[in-house]
Amino acid sequence: MKFYIGSGMKNCELVNSYAEILKENGWEQTYDWVKNVHNEGSVKKLTEYAQLEQQGILDSEVFILVLPGGRGAHIELGMALALHKKIFLCSHMEEAFRLENTVAFYGLPNITRLVGTVSENSNRILEYTGI
Repeated sequence: MKFYIGSGMKNCELVNSYAEILKENGWEQTYDWVKNVHNEGSVKKLTEYAQLEQQGILDSEVFILVLPGGRGAHIELGMALALHKKIFLCSHMEEAFRLENTVAFYGLPNITRLVGTVSENSNRILEYTGI
């Protein structure tokens, strides 16, 4: 299964943890944006990264959003929704899905909300077969 993980830049370690578990189980990461977080930035470079991220989402079968996500992560979520990807929203706290912290799109039918540790959420994602 091909996957892409979006999140806020503060969550790089979490993103790497999810990716490691999924790859250890034979899944393929379409693009790893974390490797560019500390690179020097310019508008041109940011645009190049955005194109790579967009292609990663296009190439994925599953989109994972590790919460909390920033503006960019929610733009990625919008792309995944428009492309009718299977989406998993992952948080370690139930509070992420309370009314005051959520957005209406989190309740759409192709989105599965997961609350648990990285290991627990990854195992639930691995259960997805695409059928």
